[in-house]
Amino acid sequence: MSLLQPDNEIGMILQTLFSFAFVIYLFYAQRIQAMTMLRQIETTLRKIKGLKEKGKNTAIETIKEIGKPERDPTPQVERFMEHFLIPPVDMDPAGVVGKLGKVLNVREFTFEKEVAILAPNATPSERNNIENLLEASLALNMFYKIIRHFYLMGKKTMNIYIIMQIHMILPQILQQIEAYSAALQAFKEGIPIGDSVGAIVAAKLMNGSEIREIAKDMVAAEIEFEGRRVLVTKAMGPGGNVGKPGDAITKLLDENKGKVTMLITVDAAGKLEGEEVGEIAEGVGAAIGGPGVEKYKIEKAATEHDVPMYAVAIKQGMEHVVAPLVEPLFDATDKAVASVKGLILDYSKEGDTVVVAGIGNTVGVAQ
Repeated sequence: MSLLQPDNEIGMILQTLFSFAFVIYLFYAQRIQAMTMLRQIETTLRKIKGLKEKGKNTAIETIKEIGKPERDPTPQVERFMEHFLIPPVDMDPAGVVGKLGKVLNVREFTFEKEVAILAPNATPSERNNIENLLEASLALNMFYKIIRHFYLMGKKTMNIYIIMQIHMILPQILQQIEAYSAALQAFKEGIPIGDSVGAIVAAKLMNGSEIREIAKDMVAAEIEFEGRRVLVTKAMGPGGNVGKPGDAITKLLDENKGKVTMLITVDAAGKLEGEEVGEIAEGVGAAIGGPGVEKYKIEKAATEHDVPMYAVAIKQGMEHVVAPLVEPLFDATDKAVASVKGLILDYSKEGDTVVVAGIGNTVGVAQ
């Protein structure tokens, strides 16, 4: 019996330790979980800070290299990265689109002026690319500040609900941040991004046809396809630019009043998990993202002229939208061109006039 006594003592000690650990965990489980999540957020925050600094430094280097300013642009770049936009009041929704459009126009004008001062020797296309580069840096800075805010608030209060708010969506946010970081290279070198697929489709349809400026930063060309007159519009390239597609489409419909029988918009669209990058989908409505001002203009013009709206979407993930264009998306533009031609053949007849708009950032895509 004496030989079993040490085993019993060890068992008692282990059971006591387990009970003690269980009691501690029972009372401090939430705090332990909060500390674990805070460490994970802190690690990610350090990575995001590095990407934010990379964005700022890339913008400064590009401005010095291309714009050749007389003085160091660092203070102006740092000021630009703190820029913000206050949306108009929407308690009374009547007229809110016009007010938002005015604010966005002022923002666009301000950015153009800032870049003109920062890079006086850059060409118009290079200035557009620098503007996009600065906007990507601004987005990275904003992501960093928001995540840092929740991290510090959570650390200060040890409130698990504050910490969980950012921890649960951190993987999705990090995906967007890495995409913006990849966009730095695209805008610096002037190469197409995922959002350029609509512009590429339009450029392929234009195929070197004579173009004219139809609205601010928008061009249009007229082509013939199977007896149909097709008016194609896109943002003016090859600089990073989305233009004013709403204004362009409105003008094309006004110029051809009563003649346009269908309107087709082509744009990038978010894919669901399980869908392949570059999948093509056809639908109805105006395929265009953004704050909604240009979409409102398109829908208003189409309604006034009684023109049915069709849409072609090229599927891609969040990580592709502002990142350099990948091969599956470039290959998908040929399929999208085929879809546009199929829609024209199916829903119009010979002698009709059709408007096709390639929506998206036209960086690296000439006319």
